[in-house]
Amino acid sequence: MKQNVWSGSTPDFTPSAHIDTFPRDNLPPREQWPELLFDLEDYRYPLRLNCAVEFLDRNVEKGRGNHPALVTPEETLTYAQLLDRVNRLCNVLTQDLGMVPGNRVMLRSANNAWMTAAYLAVLKAGGVVVATMPLLRAKELGQMLEKARITHALCDIKLRDEMEKASAEANHLQHLVYWGAGDLESRCAARSPDFTACDTAADDVCLIGFTSGTTGLPKGTMHFHRDMLAICDGYSRHVLRPVPDDRFIGSAPLAFTFGLGGLVLFPFRIGATGILLEKAGPDELLPAVERYRATICFTAPTAYRAMAQKVDQFDISSLRKCVSAGETLPKAIFEAWERATGLRLMDGIGGTEMLHIFVAAPEETLRPGYTGLPVPGYQAKVIDKDGNEVPRGTPGWLAIRGPIGCRYLADPRQTQYVLHGWNVPGDIYIQEEDGFFRYQGRGDDMIIAAGYNIAGPEVEGALLTHPAVRECGVVGAPDGKGGMLVKAYVALKPDYAPCDALVKALQEHVKAEIAPYKYPRMIEFLEALPRTESGKLQRFALRKMAGG
Repeated sequence: MKQNVWSGSTPDFTPSAHIDTFPRDNLPPREQWPELLFDLEDYRYPLRLNCAVEFLDRNVEKGRGNHPALVTPEETLTYAQLLDRVNRLCNVLTQDLGMVPGNRVMLRSANNAWMTAAYLAVLKAGGVVVATMPLLRAKELGQMLEKARITHALCDIKLRDEMEKASAEANHLQHLVYWGAGDLESRCAARSPDFTACDTAADDVCLIGFTSGTTGLPKGTMHFHRDMLAICDGYSRHVLRPVPDDRFIGSAPLAFTFGLGGLVLFPFRIGATGILLEKAGPDELLPAVERYRATICFTAPTAYRAMAQKVDQFDISSLRKCVSAGETLPKAIFEAWERATGLRLMDGIGGTEMLHIFVAAPEETLRPGYTGLPVPGYQAKVIDKDGNEVPRGTPGWLAIRGPIGCRYLADPRQTQYVLHGWNVPGDIYIQEEDGFFRYQGRGDDMIIAAGYNIAGPEVEGALLTHPAVRECGVVGAPDGKGGMLVKAYVALKPDYAPCDALVKALQEHVKAEIAPYKYPRMIEFLEALPRTESGKLQRFALRKMAGG
């Protein structure tokens, strides 16, 4: 009989393999964890578990070594070839760079084979991955380097500039190695292709995924080796239902857990193939689906809307499933995609705190305008501000629990996300009488634009560093196509006057301060911003002005 990780919802820890104890030392207190559910047999794992072995070595052991694991415009790697690269990387990490189990390793790259190999190597060697989006600037990288006390970094040479700026101020970073110019590649070539995986516990931390909260300060979400398998054995197995011959493609960066699951973990769990593109906008995705005969696509609703208008120019007959997430899926986009392709979009909601999708619907129960039902093994309800479940048909806060739950890295906001044992992501939903969940909007200041979560206060902070800005407020504004845009309301200092040139200057300033995708697409100048008597910015008034 398979030995379970835990027999109850508040288990004792399994002895850790980590020599560097920082990750486990900085988990939130156990009483602040959400209740975890393991009723489904699929979520019960051995006490000792290294997820990289399950994703990679197992496929070779099962005779799939010659099956394509990764396909990119630059190279195709079989499972055996990828295992060779991963093992060499493990030896570089542990022998050349002195990485010990529990060390945090920052990864910086667009979606490519080296990024995937580095990710798996850190996991297999017992490290903790901190993957970062390519567009992040030095300031944002520095916050992550400090908060997670990152000791090692592997980076694509194309992203060297911001990495160098961030590393110059990093207090804990000991080793920084680049690939793309031969350094990491030559180190790997000199190392053995054999490596014995670290004997990690199923509940050893293996991933710290950073997400921006409404304050704009980074929050590190801590995930275990078993969590990486749970998203595959839950959403992928029971809702998506892929097969080993599937070829996964999509637009999300691997630094987003949505992209990590959809493009690497889901295919690797069943021995299928992941197709990785460094540029994967609508104009790149359609020809790539045709070229690589992709069968499952992961991208945001806005991308599906754009692709629906051009789909007749490409042969995408290989596609059989399309997953939409990252922002709400309007009924109009669902219908437009179905008209253009004959395929029904599979909507879903997830989050970095919960690692991947937790409410969705299989193809046979899809309903336009609805997110769906809890993934098997999860429970969901709609609650009021006191945590009481509201009557069906009444809007309230979505609450969710399952085999994975929010565990912030040393962050007091843990008690805001987890209430009465439930994860409360901050989304407003209605649950219908038949159990289906229908999205209503966000309950905080997060702006969801083009699949990205953008914290309004973070954009405000960047604007306020410009000499012309006296005060500002940032909210989401409808784009007229079912999505949202970042809009800034700005009050200027006395020596400045509103003009188109200043709008452009402010936008470029924000792009230089934080990740460029966060810049305000719209800027409106006001004499003063609406505030309460106590001086607090009334964002609801700005949202009303913006039509949101």
